[in-house]
Amino acid sequence: MAAKRGLNRRLGRELLLQAVYISLAVMIGVFVAAHLAENLLIEQALQGEADYYWEREQTMPGGPLPDTKNMTGYREGPGSGAPSNLISLPDGFHERSEPRETLTLITSRGSQRLYLVFEVEQVSNLVTIFGVIPLAFALIVIYLSLYSAYRVSRRAVSPLVLLAGQVQQLDPAKPDADLFRVDQPFESEDEISVLSDALQDLAGRVLDFTERERRFTRDASHELRTPLTVVKIAVDRLLRDETLPPDKMEMLQRIKNSTKDMEQLTTAFLLLARDAGKGLAKYWVCVNDVVEAELERARIINPDSLITTSVDEQCRLLVSAPEKVVESVVGNLLRNALAYTDAGQVTIHITSDSVTIEDTGPGMQAQFRNQRQRGGFGVGLTIVKRLTDRFDWPILIESEPARGTRATIEFPGARAEPLPEKPES
Repeated sequence: MAAKRGLNRRLGRELLLQAVYISLAVMIGVFVAAHLAENLLIEQALQGEADYYWEREQTMPGGPLPDTKNMTGYREGPGSGAPSNLISLPDGFHERSEPRETLTLITSRGSQRLYLVFEVEQVSNLVTIFGVIPLAFALIVIYLSLYSAYRVSRRAVSPLVLLAGQVQQLDPAKPDADLFRVDQPFESEDEISVLSDALQDLAGRVLDFTERERRFTRDASHELRTPLTVVKIAVDRLLRDETLPPDKMEMLQRIKNSTKDMEQLTTAFLLLARDAGKGLAKYWVCVNDVVEAELERARIINPDSLITTSVDEQCRLLVSAPEKVVESVVGNLLRNALAYTDAGQVTIHITSDSVTIEDTGPGMQAQFRNQRQRGGFGVGLTIVKRLTDRFDWPILIESEPARGTRATIEFPGARAEPLPEKPES
């Protein structure tokens, strides 16, 4: 409906502006032409009357002066008998508006002068009347032509309006190709048919892709959950064995926790892939706890690491989001920083609305060169980028060769709480 209103409104507005511009041009042209024609015709008429009078005087001297309803002639000797306000005027045309609008032509033959005074007002009224009639006719023709053009244009764009409305009704989750089937005839039928067929084909391909994605996510969910369930069951059975030494029990507990994290993370990714993250429960997740847990995992995995880690906390940063999503974003960046720093420093800065992870590794170019050797960097950043885009978390990654990498994630709408007081030693 919005597309229909917008297209038809723009079309009507453009045609209306054209009608206004053409009308103004026609009106100005008609009035200018009428004014010029009026003066030119009257002047030519007076000049013709004067020439005819002097020719007649040569053959029949003493003939009557011109005298009509709109024109009066004066001549008796050199200026005799003419109005006093005309005697001093030179030969030629003279316009006067008082006491009435007149045009006077003065011509001379020797010592004799002829004064022809023409009443312009009546002729002006006639010219105006006969100018308004063709003007009105011209405007009527213009308006009818523009209205006809508007109707034809509306018929021409109506299939586009129809298809635009159908596109608005399209459900990406269940695209219906029949929405774009145009059964009624339209002008420009070939072009509309091509567009309709293309949209039907596109909707069909989107439907096929959606079905394949649903099947994949369903199958992937089943295939991923099955081995994780087997691992969980096996670990639970081993944990019930009281004869195992404490260090083995601790290792099994870590495996169980990691399996649980993997299961929750798989659920989060599958939901993101299937329905843009809808259905994921949101909680107030403490980023500080996520960082601490990731650092603990890193220490467990690589206890002999030469990397020094530190956390600069200004506050406790709480983010309203699915817990596993926050863990995936922060964890991937932190694991990348630890993985690509052989020996040096990894620092995590936590502020009231952001987390910054910086390392003293070889920088981005070296990371790309060593990606295949260490593995996972490109995929990790891809996951981070998709998740931050999905939740509108701005991310900035700065890197210099031989200087290290600095990654900053902002969390709009985050909540900051004061840090707990540390117990006195």
